[in-house]
Amino acid sequence: MKILIVGLGLIGGSYCKAITSYTDHEVYGLDTAPHVIEAAKKCGCIKDGAAVSNLKSFDMVIVCLHPIPAEKFMKDNIENFKKGCILSDVCGIKGTMSIEMTAFSAVFGIHYVGTHPMAGKEHFGFEYSDGSLFIGANFIVTPTSQTDKDSLLAVERLAKQMGFGQIVESTPCDHDSIIAYTSQLAHVVSSAYVKSPTMQKELGFSAGSFKDMTRIATLNESMWTSLFLANKDCLLFEIDELIKHLSEYRNAISENNSEALEKLLKDGRILKEENIKNRTKEKE
Repeated sequence: MKILIVGLGLIGGSYCKAITSYTDHEVYGLDTAPHVIEAAKKCGCIKDGAAVSNLKSFDMVIVCLHPIPAEKFMKDNIENFKKGCILSDVCGIKGTMSIEMTAFSAVFGIHYVGTHPMAGKEHFGFEYSDGSLFIGANFIVTPTSQTDKDSLLAVERLAKQMGFGQIVESTPCDHDSIIAYTSQLAHVVSSAYVKSPTMQKELGFSAGSFKDMTRIATLNESMWTSLFLANKDCLLFEIDELIKHLSEYRNAISENNSEALEKLLKDGRILKEENIKNRTKEKE
């Protein structure tokens, strides 16, 4: 296939490198920054840059932009895509957008498939892109009853060729509910955690737990702001749940209630051990 990657940031650039490295497809790039296209051509991960005017040349278009510009690009250019083209995005929310895009694209003979690659780094931009980023990572697809089956299979096959491990199918709404907990909440917590005044004194006192808790605080604030607000209801539920449980720990500590505190810690340990067992069974 001739594949176009729209937006050559961390994920888009990594897509270019992975597809070029592990498949025989021709990869082209579209980005608003000319120097990014030149860098991608220089490293050999794209055959050439592309323009909106030649969108009809491509068999598959993968949009690697933030949610709002991604949806705008797809809708604004829907009549410019090749009939039968597979149109996909990598946005961290799917929900209403994925459902609407599937139906909207079908009217124009375009096959939309919503996806979310579960991979990333604490840094962003093409300079941090890596063709091996997706090796062993989970790849979420969010088909609806209207999704073209052959296009879904083509997207999943490409993901496997790129090195993704497990292909996970989910409804768009279930995706957003779960991702609020597994990804978005973690970024909120990390960003809030580093705001303690004690952060300035941590040198020499930190080990693995501090690094784990703070790694993703060096996030792309523009992207995560759009993701948080687009998934507001699900994320607020998870934040409220966290505050409720933190209050339980705080109360037990404040009251010197060792019995309650030990039970809270034990409950957390058991829940995580069950989670580990379930992960192990899944791999088997």
